[in-house]
Amino acid sequence: MRYDLVIFDNDGVLVDSEPISNTILAQYLSELGHPTTYEDSLRDYMGAAVHRVHDLVRERSGQELPADFDDTLHQRVFSAFERELTPVAGAEDVLGKLTAEGVSYCVASSGSHERIRVGHRKTGLDQWFEEEWIFSSEDVGKGKPAPDLFLHAAERMGVSPDRCAVVEDSPLGVQAAQAAGMDVYAYTAMTSSERLAGANAYFFDMGQLLELLR
Repeated sequence: MRYDLVIFDNDGVLVDSEPISNTILAQYLSELGHPTTYEDSLRDYMGAAVHRVHDLVRERSGQELPADFDDTLHQRVFSAFERELTPVAGAEDVLGKLTAEGVSYCVASSGSHERIRVGHRKTGLDQWFEEEWIFSSEDVGKGKPAPDLFLHAAERMGVSPDRCAVVEDSPLGVQAAQAAGMDVYAYTAMTSSERLAGANAYFFDMGQLLELLR
């Protein structure tokens, strides 16, 4: 393995949550008078922390979202996770092989710690992650595309950025990894390689990842 640490995004990379959460986000914004399609949500918010939703709505409409927007959104998303969420196909196999080879890994997600925990518990991925291997945009001042989260994860894991590989599926995540000086491997199951421009390599199937990292 060419790297000392593999940093995984969570939503869309480890848990198949993007279709669920973006459907709910689009519906909720539309209810509030900000018409948003599923495709709009993927384009504008996939891979971002929830503050980006507030920022873009304010920028586009001059209006503020309700004070309870975050809580209501999270309640709806978590309820749907309990009913529908599954792991990304092949993700657990990748984690198992990294563990067997003694390669360190962690997760660095724009989502909250609670969202990560709910998703991992529902999908069974919690068995693969110690608490100290889980990092959220809540831990830093700026979420993706700023490099802060990835740099924070590397520092806490004791690995230099140039020895880290990031696994991402969103344009914001690819930009954040690049800004952090890390190699980035783009998972294209939901997002085209054109939108993930600048990644070191692209893959459609989790079964391809380990060979790319060697």
